[in-house]
Amino acid sequence: MQNTNIYSKIIAGTMTWGSWGKQLTTSEMVELMHHCIEVGITSFDHADIYGAYENETEFGKAFAGSGIDRSSVQLISKCGIQMTSGRPNKVAHYQYDTDYIVWSAEQSLQKLQTDYLDLLLLHRPSPLMAPGPIAKAAEKLLAEGKIKQFGVSNFTPSQITMVESKHIVQANQVEFSLTHDDPMYDGTFDDCIAKERMAMSWSPLGNFFREDNKQNRRIKKVFEKLKAKYNADESQLLLAFILKHPAQVHPVVGTSNKERLKASIEAANITLELQDWFMMLEAAKGEPVP
Repeated sequence: MQNTNIYSKIIAGTMTWGSWGKQLTTSEMVELMHHCIEVGITSFDHADIYGAYENETEFGKAFAGSGIDRSSVQLISKCGIQMTSGRPNKVAHYQYDTDYIVWSAEQSLQKLQTDYLDLLLLHRPSPLMAPGPIAKAAEKLLAEGKIKQFGVSNFTPSQITMVESKHIVQANQVEFSLTHDDPMYDGTFDDCIAKERMAMSWSPLGNFFREDNKQNRRIKKVFEKLKAKYNADESQLLLAFILKHPAQVHPVVGTSNKERLKASIEAANITLELQDWFMMLEAAKGEPVP
């Protein structure tokens, strides 16, 4: 397995930078890129579908004028989801034939105005995907230097095993947080550890700030005890919970707020004590850990 330590511990998710969120101008994107790098976030997570297939174009325009050395950052993108908005599709679907994967990656390169992606991910599993065509696409893109690494997103361990029957999978990006901890129990992170596969988590703060429910009220109560101890806010404690896992998970944070980005990378300096980590888990579960 190739080295995945090139990625920053916290990854900047760009989904809300464009029309699906803050609608940042080119100059605002440039400023935000520089801020990320200054605080230690050098990896940027994209997907072809973000902003109805327009985010990569906007980011690429900003990056081209930013003066940032390409070798100092890591660009990640995803492909495979075919939406009805932004493309003339009759129905939303997944597409993973060789030609499409290659074409999609090349489109991302063109839009991002770069010669290569550090990591290309298959965005979501398709019930019709087959390992042969996927492997041919990955091999072609790797051989031509258009991608440095190949991985998947939202795949189960068995789906990865199927793909790996033809080609190595170097990363898996899944939903993981204190309020959504399935990857710790369904074999996803066991697989990442055993195969030295890079693990990433999207929505790392879970529903903590979105929902007022019994689970989150229990977690808040525990956080009141821990905030002063670790000199950390609630979002930092949520990230610290993820960062303690031995799968060495890289949280993908979706904020475009400079202060929140700085606070996020600072969470990497927090080392939760063992019993505090389990106290958080117990609050999330609502019962003692069995």
